[in-house]
Amino acid sequence: MVHSLNLRLLAAFTIIIIVTIGAAFFFTYQTTQNEITAMGEKLELNQDTRMQMELSRYYQFFDSWNGIQVYIVQWGQLYERRIILTDANRVIVADSTEALTGDIYNENLLDDEMAEIPISASGQLLQIILPNDKPPTLTAIISHDMVGTLYITHAEFPGISSTALDITYNSIGSYFIWGGLVAIGIAVLITFFLSRRILSPVKALINVSRQYGKGDFSKRIESKDRGEFGELASSFNLMADDLERIQNLRQNMVADIAHELRTPLSNLKGYLEAIKDGVVKPNKATIRSLNEEAETLSRLVADLQELSLADAGELKIIAQPEDIGRLVKDTVTNSQPKAKVKGLKITADLPKLLPLINIDAHHIKQVMGNLLDNAIEHTSKNGEITVSIEEQAGSVAVTVADTGEGIPAEDLPLVFERFYRVDKSRARTTGGSGLGLTIAKRLVEAHGGTITVTSEVGKGSIFTFTLPKTVPNAPAA
Repeated sequence: MVHSLNLRLLAAFTIIIIVTIGAAFFFTYQTTQNEITAMGEKLELNQDTRMQMELSRYYQFFDSWNGIQVYIVQWGQLYERRIILTDANRVIVADSTEALTGDIYNENLLDDEMAEIPISASGQLLQIILPNDKPPTLTAIISHDMVGTLYITHAEFPGISSTALDITYNSIGSYFIWGGLVAIGIAVLITFFLSRRILSPVKALINVSRQYGKGDFSKRIESKDRGEFGELASSFNLMADDLERIQNLRQNMVADIAHELRTPLSNLKGYLEAIKDGVVKPNKATIRSLNEEAETLSRLVADLQELSLADAGELKIIAQPEDIGRLVKDTVTNSQPKAKVKGLKITADLPKLLPLINIDAHHIKQVMGNLLDNAIEHTSKNGEITVSIEEQAGSVAVTVADTGEGIPAEDLPLVFERFYRVDKSRARTTGGSGLGLTIAKRLVEAHGGTITVTSEVGKGSIFTFTLPKTVPNAPAA
C-alpha cells in the first residue's frame, strides 16, 4: 500500500507536469504557426502588388501584352504559384504553366481559387480581390483604362506546420524539456516527503488496527495533527475506548451470567444429591427451597431473553390507553410489604387528574417494579422513597427518589449496563442480578421515552423516566 500510494502520487504529479508543459508547447506552436501564416499572407500581398505595378509599367511601355509570357513563367517559378494574365476581354494572354494561353478565362478552368488583380494602363493600383473576399466586402475600383486582370493562386503555404514546429522547438523546446525534467525531479522529492507525512499516521492506524484484530484494545494512536488525520485519530481512539469497554463488559457479562446460573444450579444440585444420599428428606421445606432456586433461574433466563429481544429490536409493545397514575399507585402498593421489612417508607405524590396515555401496562409496571426494587435495595433502614408524576408537553415524567447510599459520579454513566453493580462486593443474593435497570432502560426506550439518573453519595438517587403520550410505531392492542 505504501509503495502504491507513492507511485500514485508520483504518477499524478508527472501527468500534471506533462500536461502543463504539453499545453504550453501546443499553444506556443499554434501562435507561431499563426504568425508565420500572417507573415506569409503579407508577403503574398506584397508580391501581388509588385506584379501589378510591373505589369502596368510593361503595358505602358509596350502598349500590348506581346512577350509577357516569359515574365509570367519566371514569376510562377520564382513564387511557386500558378499565375494567369488575361487582357481586357478575358482572353488568357499568359499562363505560368503555358497550358491555357489563348483560352477564355472562367472560374471553372481551375480547381484552386485565385486572387483577382486588375491591371491599369495608367499605373493606378486597383483593389486586389483575394479568394476569401468573395463576395468582396469592398467593390473593386474599375477604371476605364483597365487593360487586363492577373489571377494568382493563394494556396496554403507548403511546410508551414513543420516550419512552425522547428521554430518552436529550436527556440523554446529545449527549455520545456529541461524544465519538465527539473519539475519531475522536484515532484519525486515532494512525493517522497509528502507520502511519508501522509502515510505516517496511516501506518500507525494499520498497526493499531492489527492489534485490535488480535483482541488487544489497549493501543492508541498518538497524533498532533489538527487536520483530518487528527480527527481520524481521535475518532479511532474513541472507537477503541468503546471497543475496549464493550469487550470488558462482554467478558464481565459472560462471567456474571455464569455466576448467576452457577449459584442456583449448585444449590439445586446440592439439594438433589442430599435427597439422593438420604441426608435431606424431600419435605415441604426442601421442595420450597428447590422451587425458589428454579424460579430464580427462570427469572434470570426470562430477563436475558427480554434483553436479547430488545437488542434485536423485536421487543413487542402492545400499547393502549392507560391511567398512568393508577398503574404507578398499584406498583407502589405491591412494593409496600418489601419496604416495611427493611423499615422503609414509600410515598406517592400523584396529581389527581392525569391524561390517559398509550403504553404497554405490563412493561411499564415492570419498569416501576425494577426502579422500586433498586431503591429499596440501596436505601438503609428508616429511609424514604418518593414516587411522583409530572405532566409535560406531549409526555409524562415519572420519578423515583430515595434517600439511600447514592451512586459515585464515575459510576453514573454505567448504571444501566447489564450486570453492572456499583458495589463490586455484592453477591447475587444481596445485590440482585444486575439486569433490572438495563431492562427498565430498554423498555422505556421501546416506548419512545428516556430514562435518566442523578445521584449524590450519602444523599440518595433520583431516577426519572419520561413516556410520550402516544407510542410511535406501536401495534394496537
